Amino acid sequence: MDFASVVEGTTRFAIPRQDDDAHFPPGTAPVFFNKRMELNRDATILLLSELLPSDYLDLMAATGVRALRVAHECAIPVIANDRDAAAVRFLRDNARRLNLPIRVVNRDAHALLATERFETVDLDPFGSPAPFIDSCIRSARRYLFVTATDTAPLCGAHLKAGMRRYAARPMNTDYHPEVGLRMLIGHVARETMKYDRGIEPILSFSFEHFHRTHLRLIPGVRAADRTRTSLGYIHQCPTCAYREVEAELLPGSVICPYCSKKTDPIGPLWIGEIINREIVQNLLERIPTMILGSKARLTRHLTLLLGELPLLPHYDYHLMAKRTGASPPAMEIFLTRLRERGYRASRAHYSGTAVLTDAPLDIIQDVFKVS
Repeated sequence: MDFASVVEGTTRFAIPRQDDDAHFPPGTAPVFFNKRMELNRDATILLLSELLPSDYLDLMAATGVRALRVAHECAIPVIANDRDAAAVRFLRDNARRLNLPIRVVNRDAHALLATERFETVDLDPFGSPAPFIDSCIRSARRYLFVTATDTAPLCGAHLKAGMRRYAARPMNTDYHPEVGLRMLIGHVARETMKYDRGIEPILSFSFEHFHRTHLRLIPGVRAADRTRTSLGYIHQCPTCAYREVEAELLPGSVICPYCSKKTDPIGPLWIGEIINREIVQNLLERIPTMILGSKARLTRHLTLLLGELPLLPHYDYHLMAKRTGASPPAMEIFLTRLRERGYRASRAHYSGTAVLTDAPLDIIQDVFKVS
């Protein structure tokens, strides 16, 4: 097998070559290294450098890039697990080359989580994280990090799959990245509450083809009850752009005030804050001192997250302009006009055309029509 040397952050490691000239018999291809997830891994390194937990489990390590980087760049005790024996051998070789004291485990994920507890559990599976969430919650003492790449079920493009996996009703809306991320956090929250524990999102975001959430798990009935108050529904009118948020575990009946149609409920999903603002501010101050391949993109993402209003869901700027038949002003002019009318307004990290505001729909539409 041919290998390539790769540097990510400050960590150099070997990966199987995955170019067009590398041919492997069916079922024998090497473990895949996904370069597109660098920002995901950089965010983890940045956050762990701030939190400094006592240990860290990379539950489905694959090539082990994330585990290697955490051990090398954060100096945190790392446990790296994968049920694929070839992946485990590869991970051990890389750890030996780097002289890193990583504990490498070759077990089924559920079996490992059922027999040991870890301060930090990181779940980044190939496919949906849903089948592993419950086991992760029971094993994680303090932090749970989750990546979901099954964005189509989460955002409603594959409706039935989303309902099966996350026990909630998604919808494919113009704010679907927001729905997907909040559906994921909401699912984890509901699974956590069963054990009289609550969650606090520390850093959660959507980027390209994945959703990522870093959560603090908080023990106690009071924490579970606080978490329950951050679950609810978005009610979307089937005809117009009206949407309304309801903080309930069971949806009520909401009638659109503009076209008198019964709205469709989306959820239950997370309707609270998706970040800890103090920690994200600390991360922005820390990031210039770190070597990260996605530093510029990650800095922009964190800046947008910190500037987001705690409102949901967002409106798509271009789609709203199209609905009103108006030529849209520049984004900053549009936001300024909303603020001048006494409403809050900000950009959102989900999309370059996403607007968060507490202005009612008729005001938003009217602002578009102002020449």
